Amino acid sequence: MSTLSNFSGWLLALFQLALFAMAAPLLAGWIKWLKARLQNRRGSSPLQPYRDLHKLFGKEVLVAETASAVFRAAPYIVFGATLLAAASLPLLTVKLPTAAIADMIVMVGFLALARFFLALAGMDTGSAFGGMGASREMLVSALAEPAMLMAIFTLAMSAHSTNLSSISSWVLNEGAILRPSFMFALLGLALVAVAETGRIPVDNPDTHLELTMIHEAMILEYSGRHLALMEWAAQLKLLLYGVLVVNVFFPWGIAESFAPGALALGLAALTAKLLLLSMILAVSETVLAKMRLFRAPQFLNLAFLLAVLGLLSFVILESGT
Repeated sequence: MSTLSNFSGWLLALFQLALFAMAAPLLAGWIKWLKARLQNRRGSSPLQPYRDLHKLFGKEVLVAETASAVFRAAPYIVFGATLLAAASLPLLTVKLPTAAIADMIVMVGFLALARFFLALAGMDTGSAFGGMGASREMLVSALAEPAMLMAIFTLAMSAHSTNLSSISSWVLNEGAILRPSFMFALLGLALVAVAETGRIPVDNPDTHLELTMIHEAMILEYSGRHLALMEWAAQLKLLLYGVLVVNVFFPWGIAESFAPGALALGLAALTAKLLLLSMILAVSETVLAKMRLFRAPQFLNLAFLLAVLGLLSFVILESGT
């Protein structure tokens, strides 16, 4: 019986990972469609990212003569590392065989690996835009990673675990949303997520023609399936941060068993929370303008300050509870 249960658990884990990969383009397309409607434009279909990926996978790959093997391998490493980072997140349920390795430090490590090879790929061809984009990406990551770790460590100290599934279960059972440390950590992580996913006001994901672009500058030299993998990895990263916010900080509805009813409720709750989050993101990107590049460190310093305030709030106000 236990063998059958373990098999079902691994099957659900694979389904969850496939769902993560297939839903990522839809979230990106949905946000773009919402922004268009808010700006009184018709906009492209929410399914357009799927068509774009299908088209790119069918196109020829062109590689610059100055590119090395790093340039060719980077798309596969970036996509694989981002997908493995996504696998550490509780998506539909917290009771999975992979929950034992769903550690937030592992997740941050996979994201750092993807970012490292993305920056290497940007510099590999020797283009000016690629080098500038890589240096900016490293600046953002150097400021964002400490803030992100500090924000999640605040929850980890309360839950007495760095395991994301354990943290989700603790938040679900303890109702931690009303705690000051929780609110500060959430605000800090939200600012980090905006910067890490290249959203306004830090970066503009809808253009590759700006001198101050970050992510798009590093993938200008890519084409065909390599570009498709890079775009897909960026969409995965957007969904990853969305799930991190809604299922770790607001895990209402997430299943705590393999029961079909609980899993269906978990899927419905996840969809509703992501829809709400995408609406908030679309509205914020519509009313805000892209900030100047030299102001990005100030933005991320604010994220770090909020995360530190969350940790201090826990130590001073809640450590005895």
